[in-house]
Parts: sequence; C-alpha cells; structure tokens
Amino acid sequence: MGRLFGTDGVRGVANADLTAELALGLSVAAAHVLAEAGTFEGHRPTAVVGRDPRASGEFLEAAVVAGLASAGVDVMRVGVLPTPAVAFLTGALGADLGVMLSASHNAMPDNGIKFFARGGHKLADELEDRIEAVYDQHRTGEPWDRPTGAGVGRIADYHEGFDQYVAHLLSVLPNRLDGLRIVLDEAHGAASGVSPAAFEQAGAEVVTIGATPDGLNINDGCGSTHLEMLKAAVVEHGADLGIAHDGDADRCLAVDHTGAEVDGDQILAVLALAMREAGTLRGDTVVATVMSNLGFKLAMEREGLQLVQTAVGDRYVLESMKEHGYALGGEQSGHVIVLDHATTGDGTLTGLMLAARVAETGRPLADLAGVMERLPQVLINVKDVDKTRVKTSAELGSAVADAERRLGSTGRVLLRPSGTEPLVRVMVEAADIEQARSVAGELADVVKSALG
Repeated sequence: MGRLFGTDGVRGVANADLTAELALGLSVAAAHVLAEAGTFEGHRPTAVVGRDPRASGEFLEAAVVAGLASAGVDVMRVGVLPTPAVAFLTGALGADLGVMLSASHNAMPDNGIKFFARGGHKLADELEDRIEAVYDQHRTGEPWDRPTGAGVGRIADYHEGFDQYVAHLLSVLPNRLDGLRIVLDEAHGAASGVSPAAFEQAGAEVVTIGATPDGLNINDGCGSTHLEMLKAAVVEHGADLGIAHDGDADRCLAVDHTGAEVDGDQILAVLALAMREAGTLRGDTVVATVMSNLGFKLAMEREGLQLVQTAVGDRYVLESMKEHGYALGGEQSGHVIVLDHATTGDGTLTGLMLAARVAETGRPLADLAGVMERLPQVLINVKDVDKTRVKTSAELGSAVADAERRLGSTGRVLLRPSGTEPLVRVMVEAADIEQARSVAGELADVVKSALG
C-alpha cells in the first residue's frame, strides 16, 4: 500500500481510491491512535465531522461517523460547512478531533478526508503516519478492541455550527462593509450558505453566483479555479469587487471592479499593510512560499516589511507562522492564513478582511492591489528527466547562475522537482515577458540535456 496521507489529508476518486471501507477504517484508526497518545484521557471523547456538498460526501460521512462511534467517540455532525469552519468548531466546541470530507478545488468525482487535532490545528505528521500504520495493521486482519454497551459513541446533528461560525467571522472583522456591492462565487461548494450570510450581515449588498450546490456541480466552471464567470458578473452588476472560493472555501481569489484578477500575492500585500497599520502584523513579517511572485517580494521590501519564504504548500507556511509567532501568511493560489483568527486558510475570512479594507479606505481594490506589480512569470514542465539530480548537476547549476546574472534584481529562476511525477518545473520571472519566455526555454533545454 502506498502512502495514503498527502500534504492535505487523504484524497482520491471517491468509491474507487477513497472507499467507504477506507473512510471507516481510517476513522477507527484515528480514534485508537489519539487514545494511545492520551488525547482522550479522563473524559469521553468527542469529534466534529463536516463535509462539502459532493454526492460522495454523503456515504463517506456516514462511514466516518460510524467508524468514530464504533470506537467510542461521540460525534457532532455539522453538515455542509467550509473546512475552516470545521477547524474553528473543533476548537470552539472543545472537541478532541475534527474531520472534514472534501477534495477542495478538485473535480466532483474526487473526495478527501482531513483530520484536525484538538484546537482545530492540522494533525501532526507523526500522528498521520501512526494512523496509517495502525489502519494497515488492522486492514490485514488484526481485530479492533471495540467498546460495547454504553461505551459506544453517540451521534447528534449540531445545527448551531452555521450561525456560530458566521458570528465568529463577524466578530473579528475590523469594520463593516456598508456601501459595497460584492459578487460572491461560491463554486457550488461548502461556503454557499455561510459566505453570503456573513457578507450580508456585515453590511454588503451581495450578488451570488455558483451558490446552488446539487452534489454534482462543485467547482464545475466556477469558483477560484475558473474566474471567468465572476469577472463578467462583477462588471455586469457594477460591483466594487468579487470574491471567489474553492469547493471547501479554504482559499480566496478576488476580482476588482474592472474585472481584473487579484491573486493571493496581491491579497497578502493588501492585508499586510492593513494589519501593520492596525498594529497586528507581528514582527512586520509576512510568510509566503518560494512560488510567490517576485513583485510581491519587491513590494514588501519597498514597504519596509520582512518576507519569510517556505517550501510550496500552505502547511509549510502555517508551520513557519506557528514556530515564529507570525500573524499573516499565504500562497499565490489564495490560501491566506490570519493566525489570530483561524488555524487554517479561510477564504470567507480573507474575503471579508479584503472587503473591509476597501470599505475602510474608500479606495478601489484595483488601487489597493497596485501596491505590488506582478512580474511576468513563465512556467515550463520538463518531463521524463532525473529530477533527483537538479541540485547536483554542474551543467544545470552553471546555466542557472548565468540566467540569474542576466535577469539581475528584477528577475528570478526557480527549479522545482515534482513531488509526484518524473519532471522538473522551470519557473522564470522577469520584468519583460519575452525575456522570461526566452530564459525559461533555454533552461528547459538544459534540464533536458543535463538530466534526460
């Protein structure tokens, strides 16, 4: 069996890779591992379970709930809510475990399982590894130690989670959104209810699209991975801005009043300046990944802010933030973490805070986002090469050094071996798109010759 847990839980095609049996088994294993770790010591354990609207989430939720209850865990079933809402409720309700069923921005046939520890934080890597090992051990025949009688878990629907999460979002908003017209694209996903409710209660005039989930249409031509509908709707309705979420609403991208995209780097830049002004940007530092646009780095330097860069993945951003006590971090893709108010990326919270900055300053989003200039970025995937030699090839190292000299301070080169495929990603940024394309093409040829 290959490793089940990836960087964001267990994910695969529902009922093919991710079956009811797997969901049940992992849930039982998680309960046993947390019990062994002492998480349940001295009290009856509880778990919060939520999902996005995918049709497969219905049977997978049933399997997870059955597994937890069979292991003696009481379950609060919160229904369709965003991933950050499940994380928040896990902490707010004092639960020992949170479980979210979602495949985020993936197409509808996929689904996933993500576990949260007490407090709503991502489960530690070593606990995920232990859950996988225990699951595999029992999958091959060793019987579980099962409670009976009053020891089995009880299951209840927790309908208050919706209002509790919305109230939390509104409580941390720095100012109201009165006077703003905002288009929300909910990707027919988990935030289709809570996001419009939060924006409306904050005072905005809201137009929604992609907010009628039927279990089959999640992320289908809408949401943060398909911004075309949102761009058109913002212009059509004369809106001040648009906000797009993905299927589980842990990310947010935006559109200004002209229909131009505002990506995660620009959102981070806007929020960083707002938080510094409010005195909440600890250490005057923002955390981002190495894939953030060079324009973001240059803007932060110009504004006198520090930038800490991590490996690609919001989990690495979060690890750095928690280790050093930073308050703001995120990715170009729209995963933005405001650690004082959320333990994970929260697309609804991010959108609310971005809109609050527009309302507070009276400046259009296009003007605020102009704090940084996105430099042209070219990405080429070079396939069927020995990715393990990226750092050791002298020929490649010489070519990269030469390219960096030519690009100077307004350009950048990044070579990234794929984590799952035999390919190397060549990324080049430059002040001029043609120069970026030229340098990227040349480096891609060297990767082929040196590593092929």
